[in-house]
Parts: sequence; C-alpha cells; structure tokens
Amino acid sequence: MIAAYIDEFIMFCAGLWMVAVGFNYVPLPGNVANQPPWVTMVAGHFKWMGPLLLAIAIALAIAS
Repeated sequence: MIAAYIDEFIMFCAGLWMVAVGFNYVPLPGNVANQPPWVTMVAGHFKWMGPLLLAIAIALAIAS
C-alpha cells in the first residue's frame, strides 16, 4: 500500500520535471554544448510525455 503511493509520487515528480524541461522552464542538466543531438530530440518529446506521465500518476492515485 505505501509502496504504491511512493511509486505514484515518484511518477508525479518525474512528470513535473519532464514538463518543466519540455517547455524550457528548467534547462537540461549537464553541459548543453557537449550533448549529442539525440538528447535535445528526446527532450522535445517531454512536451507530451510529461503530461501523459502526470495523468497516469493521477489516475493510479485515484484508482488505489
């Protein structure tokens, strides 16, 4: 029971971070000049993956 709440909390926090990075509120960690191009491509997908992860975390919290 407690483990499910911890899992949902971690998912919610990860979703918030993904939304913040996807919409450029928070920069990606590390040196931006030395990052390979796939990192920025994946970070671009955070715009839809972050809200999806938030919705899943909220749905799981309601269901439990």
